[in-house]
Amino acid sequence: MSESGVSTVKPLTIALVAGESSGDNLGAPLMQSIRRDCPNVRFIGIGGPAMIAQGLECWTDLDRLSVNGFVDPIKRLPELIRILISTRNQILKADVDCFIGVDFNFFNLLLERMLKSRGVKTVHYVSPTVWAWRKGRIKSIAKSVDLMLTLYPFETAIYEQHGISVAFVGHPKADEIDPDGGEVATFAAKEALGLGREDRVVAILPGSRGSEVKFTGPDFFRAANRIVSSRPDVRFVVPAANRARRNQIEILRAEICGQLDIKVIDGQSTLAMQAADVVLVNSGTATLEAMLLKKPMVMSYRLGWITHWIVSALVTTPYFALPNILAKRELIPEFIQDEATPAALAAAVIAYLDSPAQVELIAEFDRIHRRLRRDAGGQAGRAILALIDGEVPR
Repeated sequence: MSESGVSTVKPLTIALVAGESSGDNLGAPLMQSIRRDCPNVRFIGIGGPAMIAQGLECWTDLDRLSVNGFVDPIKRLPELIRILISTRNQILKADVDCFIGVDFNFFNLLLERMLKSRGVKTVHYVSPTVWAWRKGRIKSIAKSVDLMLTLYPFETAIYEQHGISVAFVGHPKADEIDPDGGEVATFAAKEALGLGREDRVVAILPGSRGSEVKFTGPDFFRAANRIVSSRPDVRFVVPAANRARRNQIEILRAEICGQLDIKVIDGQSTLAMQAADVVLVNSGTATLEAMLLKKPMVMSYRLGWITHWIVSALVTTPYFALPNILAKRELIPEFIQDEATPAALAAAVIAYLDSPAQVELIAEFDRIHRRLRRDAGGQAGRAILALIDGEVPR
C-alpha cells in the first residue's frame, strides 16, 4: 500500500499480438480463460475486435499487420519493421509478466526472440508448420520461445525432440461446435438463410483474403455453373469475409455465373457451412471447421506462380487439407494449382451430392473432433500461468 492507501501492486500484465482475424479469434477465448483464473489481469498489445472485447488495450489496427503470401511481406517490410520495433519497446516499457504471440509466425517469432533475449517469458500459440516444411526453423524457435502451444496432437513431437516445452491444448473451434449438432443444426441454419429443409445446398468458400478470392474464386464459380447444369436443384451460398471481399465476389459471380441463383451473405461462414450438404472450400482453417460441422467437402487451392514455386520446393507433407493431415490419409479430395479445374471440382461435388450419407467419412470426422475438443482456451491459459509461476522449464 502507498501512503495514500491506494494499492501499488502491479497487476499481472500480459502482452499479446495477433496479426490476423484467425489469431484474434484464438486470442479472445485465451484471454477469457486467463481472466477466469486471474481476474486482476491487464492485457496489452495488438489484436482485433474479439480480443478488444475481452479487454485488450490495443496499440495498432490489425489491418496494418495483415499480409498475403511471400511477396506482400517484402513490399510491406519497412512498415512492419516500424511496428515490430515500436511494439517491442512498448512491451519492454510495460514490464510484462509474459508475451504471447498468437500465430502470425514471421512477425511474432522475431518479436519473441527480441523479448526473450531481454528476459521476458515468451509463449507462441499455434505451431508453425515445421512438421511440413523448413524444419530447420526449429533451432531458431528454440531461441525465441519458452513454451509452444499446439492445436493438433501430432505437432508436439518435433518440439519434444528438441527440448522445447510444448503443450497440446486442442482447438477452440472443436470446443465451440457441438459434435452432436446433426440435422437439427442444419435445418436451423437453412431456415436462417431462407432456404428450405429439402434444398440441396453447396457452400462456396473462396477465402477471406483478396489474393485467395482472386486465384480461387474463378474456379469455384465456373464449377458452380457445371454443377447446376447437372443438378439444377442445387442452391449456392457464399459467405463474404468483409465488404471488400463481398464486392470482389459479387463481380466474379456476375461475370462468370450471370443469373445463376447464388446467395452472397456477409460473414457467417459457419452458418453457410452448417446449412450445406457439401462445402467447396479454399485450403486453410475453413477445412477444419467444415470437418467439425461434419460436412463433406472438396478442397482446392491456387497460388500466384512465384509463391507456388517457392512452396512446392519447401513442403514435405503429402496433404494440404487439415482433415487429411489429421487423419494421415486422404479423407477428402484436394485439388492444388493446375489440378483445380472447374470440371474436377464440379465432379467431386456432384459425387458427394449423389452419395449423401457418407457414414464412414462422418464417423472419422467425429473421431477427430472429439480428440481436438479439450477446452483449448482453458488448457492454454493454465499452461501460460504455470510458465509465469515458474512451473514450466525454461
